[in-house]
Amino acid sequence: MNKIATPQQSGRLLSLDILRGITIAGMIMVNNPGSWSNAYAPLKHVSWHGLTPTDLVFPFFMFIMGVSTFMSLSKFNFEPSGAALWKVVRRTILIFLIGIALGWFGQLCRGLAAGESFTEAATHFYTLRILGVLQRLALAYGFAALIALTTRGKGLVWIVGILLFVYYLILRLGNGFDLSEQNIISVVDRAILGADHMYKDRTPDGVRIAFEPEGLLSTIPSIAHVLIGFLFGGLIVHNKDNNTRVEKLLIWGTVLAFMGFLLQYGCPVNKKIWSPTFVLVTTGLAAQLQGLLIWIIDIND
Repeated sequence: MNKIATPQQSGRLLSLDILRGITIAGMIMVNNPGSWSNAYAPLKHVSWHGLTPTDLVFPFFMFIMGVSTFMSLSKFNFEPSGAALWKVVRRTILIFLIGIALGWFGQLCRGLAAGESFTEAATHFYTLRILGVLQRLALAYGFAALIALTTRGKGLVWIVGILLFVYYLILRLGNGFDLSEQNIISVVDRAILGADHMYKDRTPDGVRIAFEPEGLLSTIPSIAHVLIGFLFGGLIVHNKDNNTRVEKLLIWGTVLAFMGFLLQYGCPVNKKIWSPTFVLVTTGLAAQLQGLLIWIIDIND
């Protein structure tokens, strides 16, 4: 028997929590495959263009963040009040600083393991990586939430489209699909952050270069990524019947994924540059999985 799904008494949506749990379990598994040299191919990130199951973990989490942001901001009626703005700014700063702190702690541990004194290991600020996964989450959430608070109705769809199209033009005109230091993403990050504060990646011929996969320019499509999750959050909340929810999640998820796979011939699916097609494919797949979980948990339990 079909039930009318509502958030739990705690204000949380069970199927969304299940999706979050699956994503976190996937993160733990791909970060600890047992042996990096002998890890199964699905547990490795693709080297450049393409997609593996491992590459779905981070974008799925960002999709979930977008859905959760809709539910969180609904408490403020999507009005840019002082309380709403302060909540967004506080969370953004806190998540960003936690990312910096974890990066510093990892650098400290590596220094101590290399035989450095605590003082030496703790003060390598000149090589501290500024950006990273949590920093990407913080910036994407912060900008997406501020846009959602100041934009009404279908304006969000246009903003998503504009962000992805403008970013595609930047990539196309700035060698954005090449793994090299001439890539516009690397150029901008080196100019603003400095090479010593960036992630060091390897080119196909084994040369290490300063290339930040969570860079400043690639934050643009990640904002669109969270906004798409935000729009799907609205779809889930505004459609109270489970069958309708599942139908729309599967349809729109399929549309996005199909668009991404179709457009990859002119814009490759690439996680390290967070290409527009990567956004479309991964948000589409995440929406489909969310629809499947609602069908399993809320309709057929």
